Amino acid sequence: MIRLFRHYIPNAVLLLALFDALVLGAAAEFGWIFRADQIGMAIEPIVNRLPQILTFAAALELAMIAVGVYGADALQSLRIATARLIVAVSLGTIFLSVIFFLIPALTFWRSNLLYAMGAALVGLFMLRILLGKTLGGQVFKRRVVVLGAGPRAERLKTLSRKPGSAFVVVGYVAMAEGNRVIPEAIARDAIYNLADHVVLLNASEVVLALEERRNALPLKDLLRIKTTGVHVNEISTFLERETGRVDLQSVNPSWLIFSDGFSSGRMLSSMSKRLFDITASLILLVLTLPLIVLSAIAIKLESRGPAFYRQRRVGLYGQGFDIIKLRSMRQDAEIGGKAVWAEKDDPRITRVGRFIRKVRIDELPQCWSVLKGEMSFVGPRPERPQFVEDLEQQLPYYAERHMVKPGITGWAQINYPYGASIEDSRQKLEYDLYYAKNYSPFLDLLILLQTIRVVLFPDGAR
Repeated sequence: MIRLFRHYIPNAVLLLALFDALVLGAAAEFGWIFRADQIGMAIEPIVNRLPQILTFAAALELAMIAVGVYGADALQSLRIATARLIVAVSLGTIFLSVIFFLIPALTFWRSNLLYAMGAALVGLFMLRILLGKTLGGQVFKRRVVVLGAGPRAERLKTLSRKPGSAFVVVGYVAMAEGNRVIPEAIARDAIYNLADHVVLLNASEVVLALEERRNALPLKDLLRIKTTGVHVNEISTFLERETGRVDLQSVNPSWLIFSDGFSSGRMLSSMSKRLFDITASLILLVLTLPLIVLSAIAIKLESRGPAFYRQRRVGLYGQGFDIIKLRSMRQDAEIGGKAVWAEKDDPRITRVGRFIRKVRIDELPQCWSVLKGEMSFVGPRPERPQFVEDLEQQLPYYAERHMVKPGITGWAQINYPYGASIEDSRQKLEYDLYYAKNYSPFLDLLILLQTIRVVLFPDGAR
């Protein structure tokens, strides 16, 4: 994987994105030449239309990221990839039409866009047919040797077999562990020179997955492996990179303290984030005000009670604040004010409420909290005080998620379906900790773009 602005991107995804950009540029050029030939226009040098070609490629590339074209499911299934490509090219073309209306010089005419859009769809589809098996094959996967043969090593074995995995385990070495569960692991005593063994397996990385590290670290072996040019990693860092989560089962306080990250409080990044929040919340409130008003009217017509409701949440540094949402449940959903987890097909949700939850319209009034500075657009979802008290008792490091400002959308929201249990909260906490640790404006942009996918393809909204 390649680390870009503290976020890991699989090599295959980056390569495919580069090829896609070339295809999009070629499609834009084809659309212009084809239309120019139709009307008898002289073909000028390509330099004269580079801004329009780059705008076309950039707009469609962003749309492809937004709808999940580079997600693991789309990379594994041509059917899913095709459906998302159609949506992405359509969204990108709509965006380009808006740009044409605002800044005509930056994009092609609408007739050019029609031909370019068709060429882009064909080109992107053919590219995936040609590269599909190669991108998912062994050539782009890192070869890993695991030091350990216990439950931690078994977790890596399971992860390597998942569709879309970016690595393959080429060997396991049992390091005198009592609870051995990997039968094919070779005992360390049976290997004369571990560094030579790793090199012979053509491994690019060694992962330390010992169950007990105290007085058990093979320091001489690790040093020799490192000096051969093979990367040495321990399991917490490896799992963070491969899963996009901070793994609570393997992580310890010293790893969180000494690993890099947790820089969201830096002045420059905080100022840029706040400036974006103010600008975007103002624009979004103005643009969506008619939609909010119509939704409020529909809520009032369907059920008795106020269209909006306030709810106490826990924010930055554990401070409480009130969020405003469009009401999606019956007025008597929580008798006595006692917090209750939402359920799948929750009977308390109204018909209008089910719709506005699926398309996230009920979240729009929270832009007011963003404007006031109590929330950000991107960050961990703020929970209710009653839930926070329970979760802090049952989940380690839960309080650390409050070290960053809560958000309307977040890394957990785009990677994990809606959950309403302790186990779901643990999974989402792992994503929230990853966000807090690896925050950057780039990651915020990625989350905002992929929130479009969550809205277009609702999964588990309750």
